[in-house]
Amino acid sequence: MLLSAPIYVLKRQAKQLARQRAIPLHEALDRIAQQEGFQSWSHLASSSDTAATKILSRLEPGQLILLGARPDQGKTLLGLELASKAKTLGRDGYFFTLDYHQRDIADRLQALGLSEAQKALCVDTSDDVSASYDISRVEQAQRPALIVVDYLQLLDQKRSNPSLNDQALALRDYAKATGAICVLISQIDRSFDLSGKPMPDRSDIRLPNPLDLSLFDRILFLHQGKLQIDLAA
Repeated sequence: MLLSAPIYVLKRQAKQLARQRAIPLHEALDRIAQQEGFQSWSHLASSSDTAATKILSRLEPGQLILLGARPDQGKTLLGLELASKAKTLGRDGYFFTLDYHQRDIADRLQALGLSEAQKALCVDTSDDVSASYDISRVEQAQRPALIVVDYLQLLDQKRSNPSLNDQALALRDYAKATGAICVLISQIDRSFDLSGKPMPDRSDIRLPNPLDLSLFDRILFLHQGKLQIDLAA
C-alpha cells in the first residue's frame, strides 16, 4: 500500500498529534497508521516497502556502507531498521551510537513498530563507541553481524581515538576478513540545503577530518523519503 508521505514524516505527524491531544505516542502512531489504511503502526511499518527493505536486498558480506542524510530525514530510523532486521539475512544486528541514549532509541524503535526488536538487537550507547570498541563487542558473539554506527563524524572526537580514516579502514578490514556488513551513518553538510540539488552526493558529505571515500563499497543518500544507492568509486 502506498503511503501518503515517507514514514519519517508520518512519525513526525504522530509526535505532533501526541502533543496536541495529550495522548501516548503509541496511540498517536496507531491513529496515523489507521488514516493510512492500516490496522496499527506496527502493521504499517512491517507492510510498507521501506528503504531498509531495498537496502537489505542489495547488501553483501564484507561490505562497508556509508549512509548520508541531512537532519530529520530519517537516517537514524533507517539505521535502526537495518540493524533490527539483520535476522532476515541470518545475522545479529548491532546499533552503536554516540548521538542517542537508550530512551531515545526505545522511542525510535517504537516509531518503527519494532519495540520488541530490542530482544534481538544489540544497542550500545557507550561513550567508548569507536571502531576498535565496536569490533571487540561483535567479536564476542562469533556470529555473522550487521553493524550500524551512528555516526561517522563523532568517531574521532576523542583525541585518544585513532583518526576517522584509520577507524573506517579498521571497520572495512574487519568486514572483509569476517564477512560482516558495516553501515556508517553520516552527516551531510548544511550547504546542501542551498545547493538546489534534489539529492546529496559525495561532495556534500561533511568531512571535518580527512576520509578516503573509496573505502566504502556503496554510498547511500536519503532525502525527502527518497533513497539513492551509489557505487563507491
